[in-house]
Amino acid sequence: MTPALLQAEALQAHFPGGPPVLAGASVSLHPGERVALLGANGSGKTTLLRCLSGAMAAQSGQVLVDGSPLRHDKAALRAHRARVQLVLQNPDDQLFSADVTQDVSFGPLNLGLDEATVRQRVADSLALLGIEHLAERPTHQLSYGERKRVVIAGAVAMRPQVLLLDEPTAGLDPAGVTELLDALARLRTAILLATHEVDLAFAWADRVAVVADHQVREGGIELLGEEDLLARARLRPPWQVQMMRCAGLTLEGTLPRTAAQVAARLGISAAGTTG
Repeated sequence: MTPALLQAEALQAHFPGGPPVLAGASVSLHPGERVALLGANGSGKTTLLRCLSGAMAAQSGQVLVDGSPLRHDKAALRAHRARVQLVLQNPDDQLFSADVTQDVSFGPLNLGLDEATVRQRVADSLALLGIEHLAERPTHQLSYGERKRVVIAGAVAMRPQVLLLDEPTAGLDPAGVTELLDALARLRTAILLATHEVDLAFAWADRVAVVADHQVREGGIELLGEEDLLARARLRPPWQVQMMRCAGLTLEGTLPRTAAQVAARLGISAAGTTG
């Protein structure tokens, strides 16, 4: 595996007067990969993303960028945020311009890019997210799902190496989730996506990182078949794993990830299944 683009090592983090949020948490992200950061609400996923983005400094441990410790001086953080973009769960926390084009333009303009380059970046980002038709729309007239995609487009326009997404599918209907995941599939950026939706992570991710007991366990998708780990993280197994257990099948080997693969493992016809 290629060296990590971004990683956290043994992060300890807490808020003043409060209990530990992270207690030795470590996670890594490599070029082009999709990693799902899983945990219950309040488990520390957002705190970990904020540390990785440079928005928050942990009490101990370190964040490494291409193997070098992240510094928290103004110049270093400015350079880091050009490479690593954090998209918060609530799009209204990051939308502030009058219309979509202005909002998506904000970051590239602050990089000092010329007008033609900014226009091209905005056009490319809107196309990737499938929202070119919203370019002139006032931001206050957007639906919740549209606002989410506009904020992600603004992050993509920065041409980062890493996207950190905090619960990007929260509050979306099934069609909105599909549209957003289709948009993310068109990106070549490394993505760390925080969620408590195990089924989504199982279908989408290359690897998973599970937050349990203020620490992080990283590994392949097979981690989502570990009952004890998921119980400690207050998560349930993906439906594919539940089906196999109900049928009395072992979880050895590659876990089935689509309905057709589950049907094949169960020895039944896949007619009418999807995926």
